[in-house]
Amino acid sequence: MVSRIALKGVLTLAIGASFAQTALAGGLERGGYDIDLLFDKSRYAFEAGVTYVMPDRKLKNAKDVNPQNGNLNNRSSSARDTENYAIPYGGAKIGITDDVDCLVDYSQPFGAHSNPGLNWAGANSESEIKLSTDNYGATCSYKFDAGKGQVRLIGGTFYQTVDGDKEALVVPVPGPAAALYNGVGHLHMEDSAWGWRGGVAYEIPEYAFRTSLVYNSQVKYDDLTGTLDLRQVPSSLVNPKNQKTLLFGRNTAVYGEATAPDSLELKFQTGIAPEWLAFGSVKWTNWSTMQSIAFCPTSTKGKVACKPGSAATSLDLLYQDGWTVTGGIGHQFNEQWSGALSLTWDRGTSTDIGISSDSWTMGAGVSYKPTKQVELLFAGALGVLTSGHSGTVTKDGVVYGGDVTYDYGNDIVGALSTSLKVRF
Repeated sequence: MVSRIALKGVLTLAIGASFAQTALAGGLERGGYDIDLLFDKSRYAFEAGVTYVMPDRKLKNAKDVNPQNGNLNNRSSSARDTENYAIPYGGAKIGITDDVDCLVDYSQPFGAHSNPGLNWAGANSESEIKLSTDNYGATCSYKFDAGKGQVRLIGGTFYQTVDGDKEALVVPVPGPAAALYNGVGHLHMEDSAWGWRGGVAYEIPEYAFRTSLVYNSQVKYDDLTGTLDLRQVPSSLVNPKNQKTLLFGRNTAVYGEATAPDSLELKFQTGIAPEWLAFGSVKWTNWSTMQSIAFCPTSTKGKVACKPGSAATSLDLLYQDGWTVTGGIGHQFNEQWSGALSLTWDRGTSTDIGISSDSWTMGAGVSYKPTKQVELLFAGALGVLTSGHSGTVTKDGVVYGGDVTYDYGNDIVGALSTSLKVRF
């Protein structure tokens, strides 16, 4: 028989080791959606933590392929693309009755920070992109006896905000005007929307067994609003034959819409010997909802369709669906210390453009319980981002990646995660 100590000690560590790896998944994944605190056996449980991610994606062989907005091939053909970032998490679980548990939590499920700068051949495509989300969730479950274990029905909702910025060199400014203008354009966008989740789990505490299937809905940002600031691009460069240049020298209100992906995740763990636990998960994320996000002047809303190719600007992703598979093992050394190891494969979401390729990641962690009520978790992950190429592609008559082509090799990514849990 598997000891109940294994359920309380190793399981927490397994979750933490996996969370450090989730932060390295493809697309715009950051912390993802995490409701594992809902399963804590204590009546009250509080958890707060942070994961710090250190990607080291390098671009090489960059070539400016669009001379119409300035030939940048005299600039560097390489750049460091990614920036380090931190992902906070906080949650509180309350056992309302013996059968009903509820969780409120804060997370940052999606985000990005790319910063290759202006001194590279692809500066017309981007110099910096920052995207962040804040997610506030409320999830409850109802459990009832079934066979040797219990079935748990899960449901909840969440409110999510998004905030993003993109900078790029619109065109190099020639002559004396370069002393007054830098030619850089800035896009800002923001919105908020609701989502929901539903799922089911089955648990047999005697064997430290649990399996769960949870669906998180899409979040439809139907009212993305912001500004396209081109005041650093002089209006003297307006080309009457190009409608987009009519916005030069102005700060223009813009609008758009986007859909954050839905996801379906199957998780499981089971005791395999006293104080030993095996765990794993399979997750599908519908990243193909994010193709090209077009932004058009607010003054044109309702008059003409806002679509890629004719928009004032756009965020071009062309993602495919993501798959993330994790497996691992944990061991309870004693009542205070536990350890776990895991391996994760994530299918890259980039297709013809972008840097989100397949990744392989090893995760490890230790859990320390100084008292029965307090638990400290320290976990880390080290992985490989596989190589690829970003080029020019035509889809539905629209050219994407038409400013720059580049390659990237096999790069290293790491993450450190720590959290504190208090239960009583």
